[in-house]
Amino acid sequence: MSFEIPDDCQYLESHEWARTENDTIRIGISDFAQDELGDVVFVELPNEGDAVEQDSEFGVVESIKAVSDIYAPVSGTVTAINEELFDVPELLNEDPYGDGWMIEVEFDDENELDALLSPDAYREQIE
Repeated sequence: MSFEIPDDCQYLESHEWARTENDTIRIGISDFAQDELGDVVFVELPNEGDAVEQDSEFGVVESIKAVSDIYAPVSGTVTAINEELFDVPELLNEDPYGDGWMIEVEFDDENELDALLSPDAYREQIE
């Protein structure tokens, strides 16, 4: 099976993606992650203004199969959350890189991006 892995994202080994837009990073879970989870039924996210730490848990995704922690690719301050996920959590399954984004973070240190996987490295990890 072939999974969507956009080239404009970087990835964590725990299957989160990060897309940089100016000083902000939009974060979600990968196509591979949503496939592994199965049908998502509940999402727990931080609040705007909360701080997140690189490689630390910032939320939870609950599916019919499992409950999984979601980890932050970078440290920073949450500037936006995708509130639509509270009512329509299945967006994570249907469009993980688009309407299924989770949070936006204003990051503290762009050097943290160097620790993330390239699309090619992530592709190798999940194959």
